[in-house]
Amino acid sequence: MARAPPRPAEDVERPGGTMTRMPSQTSVSAEPAAPAIPPTRQRIIGAVLRIIGQDGIAAVTNRRIAKEAGVSLGSVTYHFSSQHELLRESLLHFVREETRRFTELADAGEAEGVDIDGAAALAAQVADGTVFDSEHIAPFELYIQAGRDERLREAAAECFGAYDRLAVQILTALGVPEPHRLAAHTVALVTGLQLRRLATGSPAEELTDALLLLVRGALSEDGARAGGPDAGAT
Repeated sequence: MARAPPRPAEDVERPGGTMTRMPSQTSVSAEPAAPAIPPTRQRIIGAVLRIIGQDGIAAVTNRRIAKEAGVSLGSVTYHFSSQHELLRESLLHFVREETRRFTELADAGEAEGVDIDGAAALAAQVADGTVFDSEHIAPFELYIQAGRDERLREAAAECFGAYDRLAVQILTALGVPEPHRLAAHTVALVTGLQLRRLATGSPAEELTDALLLLVRGALSEDGARAGGPDAGAT
């Protein structure tokens, strides 16, 4: 897609300010501040996610985006110079918003001193409240597309890295040993079971049960190591 000439003055928007996350005392690696998204650009990104979730990546065309977002065709090419940029930025935007929301929940739970059972209850609440609408289906499509298109892999890796850092924060707050070692497994577990829920309609309880098994198993393993070779002997 060739970059279109500048839009009329009333349509031109520029990023301004930053989008910050709530700090956490146990946060291992804070997410870098992301530029605030101008309203028109955000509408385009939202439209792309809805289109992908409804009809797949092949349905993403400039005309379809403009119609879905309620913007001019020139606005689409003004903000995004290629379809690759559209797909990459849409995936990154979705994950930034998800990690921001989950980080706020994690920070609130940490402030209240939530234990493992409380964290599991919170996870169940979040899972139950997650509706698999088109915008939540879209990231799965984009991750699969990253397997076909190497240009999307860096964005996909950045997304999973953000989820890994969030997992480290939560696991650290719960007192799980070696949270960095367990973070990727936790993210993979959540992603896989959410995909299963999407495909089969399985209940959210499967996710919370699996997370409890993972966390309690890690704590039990650490306790056994701390007790030495005779730990657990009768």
